[in-house]
Amino acid sequence: MADAVDITWQDHGAVGRVARVTMHFSGRLNIVNTPALESFIPAMKGLSGEADLRAVVLRGADEAAFIGGADIKEMVGLDRDSAEEFISRLHTACSMLRDMPVPVIADIRGFCLGAGLEVAAACDLRVAAEYSVFGMPEVHVGIPSVIEAALLPGLIGWGRTRELLFTGRRIGATEAASWGLIERAAPADAVEGIVSEWLDGILRAGRRAIRLQKRLIRQWEDKPLGEAIKLGIACFRDAYTTDEPAIFMRRFLDRKKS
Repeated sequence: MADAVDITWQDHGAVGRVARVTMHFSGRLNIVNTPALESFIPAMKGLSGEADLRAVVLRGADEAAFIGGADIKEMVGLDRDSAEEFISRLHTACSMLRDMPVPVIADIRGFCLGAGLEVAAACDLRVAAEYSVFGMPEVHVGIPSVIEAALLPGLIGWGRTRELLFTGRRIGATEAASWGLIERAAPADAVEGIVSEWLDGILRAGRRAIRLQKRLIRQWEDKPLGEAIKLGIACFRDAYTTDEPAIFMRRFLDRKKS
């Protein structure tokens, strides 16, 4: 999937440049799989080394989904070892965003589920079109929500995190904003204006100050989360000790075919 990531640049002269990253993943709902991650991770690593980079704006390829989740057709065939490899690769993708030396803005339109919400949570600022839908449905396909789901309590609190992770309930953008899951919800035609407003503030700030601030915030976040990530990976791996993931995922896939 060589074309999974498209990067365009907005040049702001001496102030620097903004990278617009569009994710072209699998299917109508922009499902993330191993080929997509193998394209996304090096692309983000390349961006992080750009000296004149001031901000990154991340969005899905169309209006239907930011990321609709991880690829169940791939996950149904995992075992303990390949499960750990898969989820570790997804965590690496999220870490590339958290470790980006400049702010990353998530421009969310449509479905933002599972892996998509983890990617969004790994961004620094989130704005969503009002029709967008958020959720963590992993338990309904026999696996726990892990890795950057550990960021959710810091955004929405433990109770709401439990509600999303235990029930798989989906919420709209307005409710997501009221929870603090995203910073803003707006009509679709107003989302770009909010992104531009944020970019204007970032571009007006000191280049080094923004990078120092981003690094500091990342350090603040990581102190309690490092062990949580490791435990999440082990938990995901251990879910594949039994046939439950395969049973639930095959049931899901069979239902989709009918």
